[in-house]
Amino acid sequence: MAQKKQSDALQRQITASILKLRIRSPFFATLALFAHLFITESIPTAATNGRDIFFNEQFWSHLTEPERLGVVAHEIMHAALLHVPRRGSREPQLWNIAADIVVNGIVLAQEGFALPAGHIREKSLEHLSVEEVYHKLQSHFKRHPHLGMPDLLDPTDQEKRPYAELEQYWRQALQQAQTLTEVIGQGKVPAGLQREISHLNPAQLDWRSYLWRFLGQTPTDFQGFDRRFVGQGLYLEALEGETVRVYVAVDTSGSIGSAEIAQFLGEVRGILSTYPHLEASLYYTDAACYGPYPLTLQSAFPQPIGGGGTDFRPFFRAVMGEHDAVQPRVCVYCTDGYGTFPTEAPPLPVLWVLSPGSLDMRAIPFGEAVRLIPDM
Repeated sequence: MAQKKQSDALQRQITASILKLRIRSPFFATLALFAHLFITESIPTAATNGRDIFFNEQFWSHLTEPERLGVVAHEIMHAALLHVPRRGSREPQLWNIAADIVVNGIVLAQEGFALPAGHIREKSLEHLSVEEVYHKLQSHFKRHPHLGMPDLLDPTDQEKRPYAELEQYWRQALQQAQTLTEVIGQGKVPAGLQREISHLNPAQLDWRSYLWRFLGQTPTDFQGFDRRFVGQGLYLEALEGETVRVYVAVDTSGSIGSAEIAQFLGEVRGILSTYPHLEASLYYTDAACYGPYPLTLQSAFPQPIGGGGTDFRPFFRAVMGEHDAVQPRVCVYCTDGYGTFPTEAPPLPVLWVLSPGSLDMRAIPFGEAVRLIPDM
């Protein structure tokens, strides 16, 4: 009975904090209406599985009121910005640190919000997306900020939901929160959200359809299309019936998981079956370049090689060093976009196929970029 009274008291305290959110921030208060809040002893602090939010009673009881507001907002932001499913195959703790840096920057910019002692703060990075922060922590920071208690939980089999379902659910929540904030004119949408929101919908385009169009252009097809990927007047003229040389690079660096590599290779196989006139060469790439491996519809893919850092330059050096009589030639690079680019664009059309949750397409310095639709 005493335990039930304690849980009821905690539930009232959480409800009171959400009511105070309405005064402090209608934006966060609206998002809170979409979250399912639970009291549990299975976690030491607070956490989310992407849809539900959990609070430990002892942890909560020692928080000040500004800290309670901050903790609720922190977990809601993790859920609404899809930080659990966006992780993919990335290292869980480093991803959690990156997500905390971004979320804490958003939360602590709000007047009247605080976070418990020991929270992570890295002001030089918090304006970036989580994917960009993760890459910088992985590549450039010798010492990562310490993460006391991870708060991004792996959903159980019963809790798992398709990415598209979660994305639609939280996008609706974000839209309602933004609309309400603008209508009532009380408070404002937290700064730093727009860059994160731009990463919520990775399925911007069916890249397979785009690639097929990319390989089948005629000069008139380029009217109305971005010409950045047409290098030095190379227009892929009249490809139908001609042989086309395609150099395919598959990123096998440490940031790319085996499931993503398998999906990349599966799509390459689909392209080979659709365009029999292609002559394709495969390269595996991390900080080095492995290949070329000639590809036909009947050939088996070689075992992927890699696992290191990411440098795009070796692939383009290898391609430009080939003395190939086949024309036209194009490059297709399957990657998450985080790596070292050449300082100058190669004189070949380049199509970047980016994995879900990858680098902002606007940050690709040359070529054309499309984002891969995730497996559902």
